[in-house]
Amino acid sequence: MPWEWMAGVGAALAAVGALAWLFSTPFVAAHLTRRLETSASVLDPGALSDVGAIVVLSADVVHHAPEYGGETVGPLTLERLRYAARLERATGLPVLVTGGRISPWDPPLAEIMARVLEEDFGVKARWVEPESRTTRDHARLTAPILRAHDVSRICLVTHGHHMERAQRAFEREGLVVVAAPTRLTARPRGLWRDFRPTVGALHKSGTAGREGLAGFVYRLRS
Repeated sequence: MPWEWMAGVGAALAAVGALAWLFSTPFVAAHLTRRLETSASVLDPGALSDVGAIVVLSADVVHHAPEYGGETVGPLTLERLRYAARLERATGLPVLVTGGRISPWDPPLAEIMARVLEEDFGVKARWVEPESRTTRDHARLTAPILRAHDVSRICLVTHGHHMERAQRAFEREGLVVVAAPTRLTARPRGLWRDFRPTVGALHKSGTAGREGLAGFVYRLRS
């Protein structure tokens, strides 16, 4: 019996190790992420001719950034702001940034986003929504702001893996959404490096799994 128990434990550990290896390969991480990316990037500003505003969703924050005077946006939020600034320069559309406090002692992330957008990209946010904590909050709290300014059709900026869930949340609030995802995942080419485990790929697989689960919960609730 002890040997059988040890063999069972060994088999379980081997299975866990195999799964960890799979999920830490760029090949698997890319395929998991691409399954969530249902929208193509907005390449032609002409597609935004009847849009009333660009809405940028928050993601993360960097708490210790003395070179920027304190807190600043994290890399995911920065990628979204960069794309929003590019779209604003191409279209002249007003920008709304949305994001609340990640922790009680933080300033609202939307306020940091507005500062970064203006100081680093030369774009002034027209509206700042500082209370939202979730994707559903982003939609629920920004919809009244937009409707008050007769905006019913928006360009929504977030990451590709997050876009489907975000778009569904905003459409539930009665808004028409033109998706503008950023940082879409390239199709893996099957090279040897696609099967070499990395921490970054493991994190990407985890993000895809979390987003897939969150999307499933959103669909159940709706």
